[in-house]
Amino acid sequence: MLSSSFIGYDGAGHPRFDSTRSPVGELLYQLKYRGDRTAAEELARAAAEFLKTWAPPVEGIVPVPPSVRRREQPVLAVATAIAKLTGIPLMASCLSKIKATPQLKDVVEYNERKEVLGNAFGVEAAQTRGKSILLFDDLFGSGATVGHIAQVLKTQGKASAVYLLTLTTK
Repeated sequence: MLSSSFIGYDGAGHPRFDSTRSPVGELLYQLKYRGDRTAAEELARAAAEFLKTWAPPVEGIVPVPPSVRRREQPVLAVATAIAKLTGIPLMASCLSKIKATPQLKDVVEYNERKEVLGNAFGVEAAQTRGKSILLFDDLFGSGATVGHIAQVLKTQGKASAVYLLTLTTK
C-alpha cells in the first residue's frame, strides 16, 4: 500500500478508502480479495524472472502456510505457478500449520508475534533434510513469520539452507 485515505462509509456502514497500491500490491490485492486468478500467473512470471537473475541454489519451493482459510490459497497458487515456470519442485506438503494463530497483522509487538508463532508450524524432515529451500510468501511485514519458519526448517527440518522470496512488503 503506497497510500490510503478514509473517504467515508458505504450504505452498509463499511468504511471505504481511496487506496493506491504498487503494481505488485494491486495484483496481490486482486488475487486475494477479488479472486482474480490471472493475477497469480502474472505475479509468478515476475517472480520467475527475478529468480533467473538471482539464481539461488535451491532444490524446492516451500510456500508459507496460510493464516486465513480461503477457497483458493493465493500463496500456494503463485508458488505452484513459479514452480511450473522455473522447474524448481514445489514442496507444498512439507510444512504445515499445526496451531491456530491470530492474523499477525492484528498483533503489533514483534516479541508478541514471536510468542504467537511458537510451536505453530510442523515440518516433515524427510522431505527437507539436507536440502536448500526457497521459502515463499506473498507479503513481508516484520519478518517474524518467515524468520520463525526458516528456523523451523533448519532445526526441525534439517534443511541445509533457507532462502526467502516475497512478493511485496506491507
